[in-house]
Amino acid sequence: MDKDGITELLRGNGYDIMKEERLGNDTGWQLRCAGGEIINIYDTGNISVQGKNQPAMKALLGQASATTTSSPVATGKANPRNVFVVYGHDATARTALEAMLRRWGLTPLILDQLPSGGQTIIEKLESVRRDANFAFVLATPDDEGNRAGHPDEKAFRARQNVVLELGMMLSMLGRDRVAILLKDQVNMERPSDIQGLIYIPFKDDIREAALTLAKEINARGIPIDLGKV
Repeated sequence: MDKDGITELLRGNGYDIMKEERLGNDTGWQLRCAGGEIINIYDTGNISVQGKNQPAMKALLGQASATTTSSPVATGKANPRNVFVVYGHDATARTALEAMLRRWGLTPLILDQLPSGGQTIIEKLESVRRDANFAFVLATPDDEGNRAGHPDEKAFRARQNVVLELGMMLSMLGRDRVAILLKDQVNMERPSDIQGLIYIPFKDDIREAALTLAKEINARGIPIDLGKV
């Protein structure tokens, strides 16, 4: 999660950011909150928490605390509140979705934030089978396409990696554990015509779909406090 995503997450959870500045040697950003919490966001993607209320802040940011027992990766059992996020080129939608999920007490697993550990991208995706309990697929109009010889049928499409990862999530988690967030559905070609998939449309802002999305998650046995929606 980048600085803008963390800033939105903090403010959405009632934290008052008093100061933000570049870290020494220009390696990242530091956010200081009114309650004494300090968050360092490094350009490498790492995040560290200092100052007061560290356990609560680490929980909000999805970081394991020192008292946490075996991780899902070590045990082979998925944390029931771990969810995987598939996305294309719409960074604004991805950041907003990540912040929203964290506000609901979920831990989003995002491919480019996961440690590689010598794994290929496909191997990292396959780890979702043991590490995640649900998947969100952001289908945004990043590409255009049409049948060969039919330029009049040109329509917006999700990127090919999104379609591939959607298929993997359906195979690994089952269609009742995958929600497709479809942006601008009037002009957007659906990435799949499989019946029974969960399609949740939104036009401009992912938060338009928040209540519908939270209800779908609740219905799958992952409790969400609708008061936070």
